[in-house]
Amino acid sequence: MLKKLITKRNPKSPISEAYRTIRTNIEYSNVDKEIKSIVVTSSQQNEGKSTVIANLAVSFAAMEGKKILVVEGDLRNPTVHRMFNISNTHGITDVLTGQKSFDECINKTEVNGLEVLTCGKIPPNPAEMLASKKMKIFLESLKDYYDYIFIDAPPIGIITDAGILSTYTDGSILVVASKEVDIEMAQIAKERLD
Repeated sequence: MLKKLITKRNPKSPISEAYRTIRTNIEYSNVDKEIKSIVVTSSQQNEGKSTVIANLAVSFAAMEGKKILVVEGDLRNPTVHRMFNISNTHGITDVLTGQKSFDECINKTEVNGLEVLTCGKIPPNPAEMLASKKMKIFLESLKDYYDYIFIDAPPIGIITDAGILSTYTDGSILVVASKEVDIEMAQIAKERLD
């Protein structure tokens, strides 16, 4: 595990408690509508969305009997594999193009109940691949096997991919870096998600 996974390294820290609070808020959001798949994005690069998604997934996996999947949805600049120190040789692009099966591409992590589907080869047409009917059907099928699915998407303030992915998921999380992001940029990102 890399240093950024504080929920694994130091589960009693105040930061880990903050991730558990987010987890609780998501669980209580399930009252009116079942939320199983969540896309995580930001308004610009380097706001910490991959760190947030990895720690949130570890927090959810700590709940007894839960199966959690993190999907690399950033097919332009994949980073999830680095968060969990796993290979990015095969991944979602291989599954969607039919070159590999899901079982051949899934990665177990050091955290019980937490699996990761990396990007694999970076495709020449990421937006088209994410917007495909095959992607929508694939994400929907994962809900039968996992309690929660977190999708790491590119920044919505820069690229439309997160907007595409948000139409396939039950919820969205917008990560905004404190004192780094212009308020107008954050508002534009929120509007694009809406």
